Amino acid sequence: MNRIGRSLAWLLALLACGVVAAHAQTGYPDRPVKIIVPIGPGGSYDLVGRQLADALSKRMGQGFVVENKPGAGTVVGTQAASQSAPDGYTLVVGGLSNMAFNSALYSKLAYDPRNDFVPVALIYKFGYVMVGRKDLPHAKLQDIVAAAKANPGSISVATAGVGTGQHLVAAAFMKAAGVKFQEIPYKGSPPAFADLLAGRIDLFFDSMAAGLPYVQSGQARGIAVLSSKRSPLAPDVPTMSEAGVSGLDVDSWLGIFAPAKTPPEAIAKLRKEIRASLPELKERFEKSGGEVWDLPDDKLDAFVASEYDNWTKLIREAGIKLD
Repeated sequence: MNRIGRSLAWLLALLACGVVAAHAQTGYPDRPVKIIVPIGPGGSYDLVGRQLADALSKRMGQGFVVENKPGAGTVVGTQAASQSAPDGYTLVVGGLSNMAFNSALYSKLAYDPRNDFVPVALIYKFGYVMVGRKDLPHAKLQDIVAAAKANPGSISVATAGVGTGQHLVAAAFMKAAGVKFQEIPYKGSPPAFADLLAGRIDLFFDSMAAGLPYVQSGQARGIAVLSSKRSPLAPDVPTMSEAGVSGLDVDSWLGIFAPAKTPPEAIAKLRKEIRASLPELKERFEKSGGEVWDLPDDKLDAFVASEYDNWTKLIREAGIKLD
């Protein structure tokens, strides 16, 4: 081969390498992506996983497939995601339960949310509401707090299972207000609401989506919302701060997480396409009682770390365990 031929071959080789490198950066995804939902069908985790999978499939021209993987709360599905290849083709819906609560609730957790995952995007948040039976003699939050302080355990509160968001929000309220309620455990929200509406228990904390319809229908009393602003679904229900208990601006959140060491190029592309999908998801999320949330990329790590620290501290101080 003469010198010109060798130069041409070298140039072609360089061009080929450039094409391969460009494809490696821009070709993701070139096969279906799995989104693990660590609970069964239904509920907010499933909502976020399915709505986002639908939006990304349309935008990216590749299938995003939801796999419900329930078990031990959110542990089984999240553990499976942590053990998957960090290639961008397995993602998991993450929220307070699997990315914060579980580390304190279980003595031995098979995954480490701090080191095994990277937050891709936090896109959905919803608040909680404190509801009371409609004939509760204490009409205002300050009256409830005063009665509970005067006679600890005289007011009952339902919990939807040990370690659930409803349980931990109730624990956060009791700590902030300096009161002690009589805790009545239930297996989920429906039986708790059944007894609240029947007047057999006094209070229950649940998501606004679950609790506010009973307030709007007059079947229960809206005491206060645990968020920084009132809900447009119940504008007459004050926030905790307005009602006299500060430090309880509690929003639950959900988003997409990837196994640690997932290629930065895949993370960047997912973030771009997820952000572009948010306008489409806005109406769907609002119908569920939540809202779209677009937390900037440079704030993701610090926010998730602070939520982990705050909630694990509260759970450990309250002595709540699941094993």
